[in-house]
Amino acid sequence: MKPINLMSIGIANDHAGYNLKNNIKKYLENKGCVVYDFGTDSEDSVDYPDYAHRLANAVESGSCDFGIAICGSGNGVNMTVNHHQKIRGALCWTTEIAQLARLHNDANIISVPARFIDQNLALDMVDTFLSTEFEGGRHVKRVEKIDLSVFSNNNSNC
Repeated sequence: MKPINLMSIGIANDHAGYNLKNNIKKYLENKGCVVYDFGTDSEDSVDYPDYAHRLANAVESGSCDFGIAICGSGNGVNMTVNHHQKIRGALCWTTEIAQLARLHNDANIISVPARFIDQNLALDMVDTFLSTEFEGGRHVKRVEKIDLSVFSNNNSNC
């Protein structure tokens, strides 16, 4: 895993996440990260998918090592990024959940609920997320099964 100062990080937000995004971006840039900002650039009301899809495309293509998606609850951006096949977005609200998202799920985007956590917790979660390596082992086959093409339609009784 790359040291944090060599990572390229994508970040996207809606209007509710604008201030938190700016604080996280500045924090990461001070650590030496290259941060790609996919917007939005104000507190004016916007549609979060417009920005979350841009972030997910960058992470999915490999242009960014990891991503940070921020909206009021974290749910909307997380649902959006998870529509991308190679994205494993994790909605996190504690450092332990951020750590487990990387450790067990190999998450590549952390989704942050701006209206429900404070800045210090958000920075701790981002640090934890970016510094935790995927554990592999028994988790590999589980993560591989997330890919819809691996899942057999014969497994459904509905």
